Amino acid sequence: MIHWLRLIAATLLCTAFLNGNVLAQPQFKPTGPVKIIVAFPPGGGTDAVSRIVAERLTDMWRQQVIVENRAGAQGNIGTAYATKMPADGYTLLIAHQGVLTVNPHLYKDMGFDPFKDLAPVARVTQQPFVLVAHPSVPANNLKELEALAKSKPGKLNYGSSATGPQLAVELFKYNTGSDLMHVAYKGAGPAVIDLLGGNIDLLVANPTSVAQHVKSGKLKAIVLFGKDPVGVLPGVPTAIDAGYPALADIPEWYGLAVPAATPAAVIAQLNHDINAVLNDPAVKQRISDLGLNASPTTPADFAQQIRRDYDRWGALIQKAGIKGE
Repeated sequence: MIHWLRLIAATLLCTAFLNGNVLAQPQFKPTGPVKIIVAFPPGGGTDAVSRIVAERLTDMWRQQVIVENRAGAQGNIGTAYATKMPADGYTLLIAHQGVLTVNPHLYKDMGFDPFKDLAPVARVTQQPFVLVAHPSVPANNLKELEALAKSKPGKLNYGSSATGPQLAVELFKYNTGSDLMHVAYKGAGPAVIDLLGGNIDLLVANPTSVAQHVKSGKLKAIVLFGKDPVGVLPGVPTAIDAGYPALADIPEWYGLAVPAATPAAVIAQLNHDINAVLNDPAVKQRISDLGLNASPTTPADFAQQIRRDYDRWGALIQKAGIKGE
């Protein structure tokens, strides 16, 4: 209850900021370096967007904002590490959809509780996953891939670097009766390298990680697990276009969170500053060029989405009988 009251207080403070009803003196202004913890290695979407945000916050605060990558255990290690940092606003965490809403249903001990140990600050982006294949895979769309997988049960494999993208393929398997083998990676960068080398057949990731390779013809995009197209992947069908509406509502989001004991006034100021960054046209364009969509929120709205997705994925995981690896 206290945690949710703090979120409400932060939202009220954010509203005051937006309405100009607070004193000119900011509630939180860093006087030293700030860290953004990314629970995945360099080369993926979380890393790319965090560096864009860090660069702009550095300019705004006139203090260095450093990105620190702490990968492992599908994002659990870096996230657990961030929850143990001082709750003073000087450590932010890239809050990842798969880590906070999927992992708790698959891992017995993640080292943290997403609802007790973290306080949401703001959503940063929201976008669909994309399924891509090595050119040697004899399938150019999802129908052909389904037929191929059924003709060779257990022979095709797919990689993922987090449980969110893994779940997208697992739902495809559940809905079609297909059999594909999963290969887990610590981050999108290593997974893309293996896919380009033909060491795995398929990869489900965010568009950031693969768009340039699709454009160059080194990879082929099969489907977007969403309702809307992505500008950096023109012509790639959505799940609805492909005839799989059950796979059309699997959004991936990145956000920012802080240790749970962080004061509401600090969260409100952070939300205000981060949303100002995300509403900057130049930042929006840079994020769009990655294949991501800037999507700012209040702390309370972001908290509600985390809870909603947590409940939704938990029900689906139980229904489909998906197990952690």
